[in-house]
Amino acid sequence: MHHLLRTLIITTAGATIAIVALQCGGTAKGDGMVVNEIEPQPISQWNLPATLDFCGERVPLDIPEVRERAEREFYVNLQTPGQIILYLKRSGKYFPMYERVLNETKAPQDLKYLSVAESALIMSRSPKDAVGLWQFIPATARQFGLIVNDYVDERRHPEKSTRAAIAYLKQGFDSNASWTNSAAGYNMGHGSFLENISYQGKKNFYDLYLNEETSRYILRIAVIKHIMQHAREYGIVVHEHDRYREDKSKIVRVSDAISNLAEWAAQNGTSYKDVKLLNPWIIGRQLPAPARGSSWDISIPA
Repeated sequence: MHHLLRTLIITTAGATIAIVALQCGGTAKGDGMVVNEIEPQPISQWNLPATLDFCGERVPLDIPEVRERAEREFYVNLQTPGQIILYLKRSGKYFPMYERVLNETKAPQDLKYLSVAESALIMSRSPKDAVGLWQFIPATARQFGLIVNDYVDERRHPEKSTRAAIAYLKQGFDSNASWTNSAAGYNMGHGSFLENISYQGKKNFYDLYLNEETSRYILRIAVIKHIMQHAREYGIVVHEHDRYREDKSKIVRVSDAISNLAEWAAQNGTSYKDVKLLNPWIIGRQLPAPARGSSWDISIPA
């Protein structure tokens, strides 16, 4: 039997992706999967794009070591297409809100890709206790007005944490006059970034020698942005109707303590599960009374 190395387009229920596979030829069907053979295109034929940018600020790919770092992020991301599919699917749930808030605050739309790099658009927790879509540590979260205690963790509140992240990034921009520098400061702390500028006598991110994580950070965001915007060119197709959607919900404003969240949910015509899924900022099974003059805004299914 003659075996040929072929690039295949595999269409599944939720996405289409190009892969390299050993194929005997022909077209196969089965279990909801259609495989169409196309011309071979090994990953080595994919090249870093001629230009990359973040918030309108150019990545200087003409600097050899910057280009090398960018290629690392480019190929590492392309070799995990399943993760790119999930980025695209989850973007349908969070990007509309991000875009609205970024417009309201007059901040660059590219900042939404920072959240992708930080959390993969899930409510993750890092080993350093950074939590949520924007990966705040407790001290920084509280500094920007988020409640973090045993009952409530607003780092897990999608919109409130987004507004806090934008405020933190704007603080960095005001100090550094660059969104690239601001994002680097978001990663390592604005104070630490400014100390490096002072010590090294350089103001441009790409002229600084920084820790490996921060050195990769900006290139990773720029590459994620490029691949998500040009996914089809790399054989990754996630149709709009297959992307996750914002939950349809309404707000119930509560000014008292809730001693039993399951009972409260039933009284409001919903379930404990739905309340927890729509309000990931609620940590346990109860809520204390909110601060005087304020309330808890709890989402329930519309």
